Amino acid sequence: MSPDHLPLAGLLVIDLSQFLAGPYASLRLQDLGARVIKIERPDGGDLSRRLYLSDTMVDGDSTIFHAINRGKESLALNLKDARDLAALRTLIGKADVLIQNFRPGVIERLGLGYDAVRAFAPHIVYGSISGYGPDGPWSGLPGQDLLAQAQSGVMWLNGHAGDGPVPFGLAVADMFAGANICQGVLAALVRKGISGTGSHVETSLLESMVDFQFEVLATHLNDGGRLPRRSEYRSAHVGLSAPYGVYPTANGYLAIAMTPIDHLAELLEIVDLKDFAERPDTWFRNRDEIKRLIAGRLVTAATDHWLAILQPHDIWCAKVLDWAEFLQEPAFATLDMLQSVENARGNTLRLTRSPLRVNGARGSSASAAPEIGAHSAAIRKEFGL
Repeated sequence: MSPDHLPLAGLLVIDLSQFLAGPYASLRLQDLGARVIKIERPDGGDLSRRLYLSDTMVDGDSTIFHAINRGKESLALNLKDARDLAALRTLIGKADVLIQNFRPGVIERLGLGYDAVRAFAPHIVYGSISGYGPDGPWSGLPGQDLLAQAQSGVMWLNGHAGDGPVPFGLAVADMFAGANICQGVLAALVRKGISGTGSHVETSLLESMVDFQFEVLATHLNDGGRLPRRSEYRSAHVGLSAPYGVYPTANGYLAIAMTPIDHLAELLEIVDLKDFAERPDTWFRNRDEIKRLIAGRLVTAATDHWLAILQPHDIWCAKVLDWAEFLQEPAFATLDMLQSVENARGNTLRLTRSPLRVNGARGSSASAAPEIGAHSAAIRKEFGL
């Protein structure tokens, strides 16, 4: 789909954020057609260009930076310089959306807090992401993904009983905060279309992690404060009974979701499982015992053997794939979610594409992530900065 035909075509987003949460939000807006101008420090730019250490760098920048900033423009400004700060204010006055994730108080000291911006740009949709909200005893703490996971309780939902706290293998606090602020920005844009006035949309890593856990927190809050109890064996969800989990087979792993035990007992021919088949009240209480019976049977044959037995009976199950297997699957190829983009130095990167399709088409980025200040001269000329 041509960028001009995407739903946010013509929308200008000024992105003052760095690392992951804010840039993830502006990436989603860019994928929907918005023009994103990323404001970076001239001396090093977004810290994620180098701070996220990995064994894969492209032209001196981390692959994470490339993945999260594809298709954006970079304007290098020193916000401690009065002239550059004035230029930024001029640019904001011509923009539709501003996103920032400074620690609470910093953006206000720059004279670019929401109230200050609203005074000269009442139309602006202003998105703020913090670590723990603008106020309260944690507001001044570093807003970082692992720390937000640690303080939100979510680490006690992963792993098995006795494992201790287990963090997610992805930056879920950052990504959910970015998705939430994107959702809020889109809603505020609808309101702006109706009323002509902007809004201030706020979230934090901590609020996003609370919302992420709403399903299991609802049980805790309405069941006498009962804490989540992870399975001792093949744990996959603190609130679900057997057989929910991942099981080893003779040559891999098989995931089984919500499935009546009586069906499994019959299809897998597990005699001892029949003791639980007609007693659904035991499927949670005795889930470790039940899972061990299922695991003892599944390990005797290959994954495809069990899929051939279970799937025709509409049992919710799937082979557990690694990336090498997943990327070779025809189902993945059909989605067409990868793209090749070229950076300013002529190097080609393979990156993911937007998860959204609009009118049946998926948008693509016209370019890779920018070098620091790559578009400064053109942007200054265009907007008279």
